Amino acid sequence: MTNLTLTEAAARRVAQIADKQAKPAVLRLAVDGGGCAGFTYRFALGEPEADDLVAETAGVRLVVDPVSLDLLDGSEVDYVEDLGGSAFKVKNPNAASGCGCGSSFGI
Repeated sequence: MTNLTLTEAAARRVAQIADKQAKPAVLRLAVDGGGCAGFTYRFALGEPEADDLVAETAGVRLVVDPVSLDLLDGSEVDYVEDLGGSAFKVKNPNAASGCGCGSSFGI
């Protein structure tokens, strides 16, 4: 069973960004090859496609394509604000390693 979670904080931030850009509140998360640890997370606003897995929190949808899903199963997407800045963060139980930037991981 596939399990993805979008936190309330992330849902609020996606809704704010989508409202400013006059786009639907749909956050697309994908995995690309590259980065300092092997794979990188890619975020974008976009519409769901037929094969996507969709998770919803507070009316905001998180969508992931089937290829990326294998690497993201069980992940949580959060939005974090701290002294270092603010960013979407993925807590990925499948990642065996990561890097300091927080957007790159290895399996």
